[in-house]
Amino acid sequence: MSHRILAELFHNRVGVLATMHQKQRVMAPILSRELGITVIVPENFDTDRFGTFTRDIKRAGSQVEAARFKALAAIEVTGEAIAFASEGTFGPHPFVPGLSLNREIVIFIDKKHDIEIIGHSACLETNFNSKTVKNIDEAYAFAHSVGFPEHGLVVMVNQQIIKGIATDEQLVEAVTLGLSQSQDGSVHIETDMRAHYNPTRMKNIEKATLDLIGKLNQLCPQCSWPGFDLVERKLGLPCGVCGFPTEMTLAVIYQCKKCGFGEEKLFPDGIETADPARCSYCNP
Repeated sequence: MSHRILAELFHNRVGVLATMHQKQRVMAPILSRELGITVIVPENFDTDRFGTFTRDIKRAGSQVEAARFKALAAIEVTGEAIAFASEGTFGPHPFVPGLSLNREIVIFIDKKHDIEIIGHSACLETNFNSKTVKNIDEAYAFAHSVGFPEHGLVVMVNQQIIKGIATDEQLVEAVTLGLSQSQDGSVHIETDMRAHYNPTRMKNIEKATLDLIGKLNQLCPQCSWPGFDLVERKLGLPCGVCGFPTEMTLAVIYQCKKCGFGEEKLFPDGIETADPARCSYCNP
């Protein structure tokens, strides 16, 4: 049923993908196959104005807001009603010290039907890293530890940023230049996290796109509109020993953005009681 409804809404329509970093390589085949949409990429579309990983341009708003800004700008430029955009973040894992986390979202906006749905993927598989180096050998050691040359690099010194380093020659040239201009005899080198220079990140964008498709296929039980999505988690799963409510999820609430119908589902993780190790009474 979901395929028929999605076909009625989206088949043979054009969707614009807001990217300048070749994200269409992984996103377009999925969107075309699953939704019947013809994906186009606007020419000379500058997504860097919404923020850069090298921090020279601050991100426009939150992660979701930045993605939304991109999509709406693509709609404005092309005049199409459907747009897609993605936005990624990198940083330390919130619970596990020493690990980095890549969060990717993919936003889908359809102005004709007033639909906005967001796919998501959080992944530990990332080469996100940086180092201060004092010579070419240190630069090479760091480069190969993060998957160079398949993954690109960025070299920074003073106010200069050299992006898209993907060959030995480019690396030597950038580091040599940086060292010659450095006041303390070192340069900062980091992974280039732009999608077209980072195949590991590109895989996570693909996963977020698939998550988006999954959410589009979740139809409202009341009106059959796509995007019947999770809006709230209720904590309080009872401890299996004392029955005291824990911080684990007891129920989730799904809601339709079109008709407002909501549905609560108990025990979404497949367990009805929590391990006492997660209980603040049994394990204070």
